[in-house]
Amino acid sequence: MASKKYCMACLRQLRQQSQSLSRKSTSIRLPISRPAVLHRTFNTAPKSLAVAADPTKIHAPAPVLPPKADPPSKNAKFAPEESPNPSTKQTIAKELRKRATNATETYVAYGVAEKLMKECAKQANYSIPQAAEKGVEIPKTKEGEDLGVGEGWWYTDLGLTPTFNTWAQITFLHMYLLTVRFRYFPPDHAPAWHQHLADHFFYAAEDRMVVMHNVHARTIRNKYLKDLFVQWRGLTAGYDEGLIKGDAVLATAVWRNVFKGNEKVDLKKLGEVVSYMRRVLAALDRMGDEQVASGRISFGSPGSEGEVVKVHSRLMDEPFKEEELKEIEEKAT
Repeated sequence: MASKKYCMACLRQLRQQSQSLSRKSTSIRLPISRPAVLHRTFNTAPKSLAVAADPTKIHAPAPVLPPKADPPSKNAKFAPEESPNPSTKQTIAKELRKRATNATETYVAYGVAEKLMKECAKQANYSIPQAAEKGVEIPKTKEGEDLGVGEGWWYTDLGLTPTFNTWAQITFLHMYLLTVRFRYFPPDHAPAWHQHLADHFFYAAEDRMVVMHNVHARTIRNKYLKDLFVQWRGLTAGYDEGLIKGDAVLATAVWRNVFKGNEKVDLKKLGEVVSYMRRVLAALDRMGDEQVASGRISFGSPGSEGEVVKVHSRLMDEPFKEEELKEIEEKAT
């Protein structure tokens, strides 16, 4: 017959098994997803102030507050911005140009000098219609130069031949008048204007050689350009001497360069050219530097000097001095 009482040893054994099972069940935990929190492993604060970071706590970032506006100053006064008047703008432009002269002068001179050179070149411009036609021979002069077609006082009234050399000499004459005026510029400005004016001429001369005269060989073009440079330096010295010593010397320089020393030259026409040069120089002298530097210059026609040349000069009635006669005799011998 089975006993209804439990054995004490059996009950003790059952309690020990239930306790072991309860310990194993409470040690099993499921992974919990938490945001990763990075913590530095060092602290720059003193040990007494250091607080261990709790990895289970997530710290929210501190709110970003807009900067506080400074209180209005009692001494500051605000007024609406007014647009400067034209005189103020010009003053500002002049001041900026003074401060940046070395950086801007060469660019200003380059652009304006090109404009002025074109004004000089168009005074005796010409064309060669045969240059655009293939297989057509360009007519020549007695000296072997390409003969073109030109209009204007220098060709129709003065009777010069429309050739490359004539164009170059008349262009040089007008360039010389500008260079005389450039000499009145400040010393640190004038060299750039002289250089750019000459450079633009030689660019145009080389282009004309290729387009109108079919000179495609660079060596030949360089030879012509060197000859033109020598002529430019020589006539500059000759015209300078004429400005100092008088119209007779200036007329000699014009006769030698523009008229190629032609003995049959019309002296009245030669006088008109000299009078024209004097008149243009006087007009340029009355202009301010700003007007000249703006390039607003246009040349007229020497034909308007005809009435001036007809006026009898008082110097023609004065006798020669003995010193002048001796100087003439010495030059003749």
